[in-house]
Amino acid sequence: MSEPTAPQRMVRDQEGHNTACWPVPAEDLITPADRFFTRSHAATPCIDPAAWRLEVGGMVERPRQFSLEELVGSFPRREVAATLVCAGLRRDEFLAFGPLPGELPWGPEPVSTGRWSGVALADLLRAVGASPEARHVQMVGLDQVERHGHRFGFGGSMDLTKATSGEVLLANELNGAPLPPPHGFPVRALVPGWIGARSVKWLGRIEVTTEPSPNYFQTKAYRMAREVNHADPRDVSGGTALTEVPLNTVILAPATGAVLAAGRHRVRGWAMGAGGGLLARVELSLDGGRSWRETRRVGQGERWAWTFWEAEVELPPGAHTLMARAVGADGETQPPSPQETWNVKGYGNNAWYRVTLRAE
Repeated sequence: MSEPTAPQRMVRDQEGHNTACWPVPAEDLITPADRFFTRSHAATPCIDPAAWRLEVGGMVERPRQFSLEELVGSFPRREVAATLVCAGLRRDEFLAFGPLPGELPWGPEPVSTGRWSGVALADLLRAVGASPEARHVQMVGLDQVERHGHRFGFGGSMDLTKATSGEVLLANELNGAPLPPPHGFPVRALVPGWIGARSVKWLGRIEVTTEPSPNYFQTKAYRMAREVNHADPRDVSGGTALTEVPLNTVILAPATGAVLAAGRHRVRGWAMGAGGGLLARVELSLDGGRSWRETRRVGQGERWAWTFWEAEVELPPGAHTLMARAVGADGETQPPSPQETWNVKGYGNNAWYRVTLRAE
């Protein structure tokens, strides 16, 4: 079912620091590593795997350092198929309601799914004896980001409940091969169901604490703020730290702006439940949302990963708007318009997905 992807694009934000590239995803559950989207906030560090050490400390009974050999040899091997979703997925749709200064105008591109393998973070935390009073697990990477005159490793945290769930990995392989350097070699965190920014790459330190990470990217950047600070329009420090990805769906084909022959066509897309959860169904509308038809699942979807869907539609001559929405296993639905979830940095857009086209 896979089809060739479009060429990758490379962009920079207005600060000139952040780089990102992405492909349009193919309809495979697993995205090949060379088509996997990347998102980094500094240059990829050059790490000698023989010299690499993972420091584990904070509120633990037995702080220690792990070499790569010790880490992968001390714990059972785990594997998870998981979709990584950039928090800015579909940000470009918010631009209809006003500018988003300094933010990358992502469309539906920054998402990919890998089969990750490594060590369960829960197993490591049991081995070092995480304190019962602990509430969060902080992670810091070995890259060197510069912000406001300071240099530091990209970081973030998750609550202890998520950290000790079996799906969270310290991954050293992607799709059966060692992690490519842009994806976190030699070891990265893999936090299924959460925004990609919490899956810290080039992992160097883990700290068990009572408080969330103080890292810039958790306290100042990846936060949901719905009110603009007019003194500093890009300041979202008063917002809520992002965690789970929202329920979402995207139409992959046909594309917006397409001109098709009138007649029968196949509509294809992907969907994912909130927090990587299960879906009840994906629906398609051709009449502005007045009526909906259920689509057909393609392949065997997995929890933590996207599911592909398709539907056959009849398109008479004229202009058309195709609309798609997903329904979660708990009955949750997507909001009709991006206006309902607009926020200062354009995160978490999960409105009904729309494609406008013409049939002739």
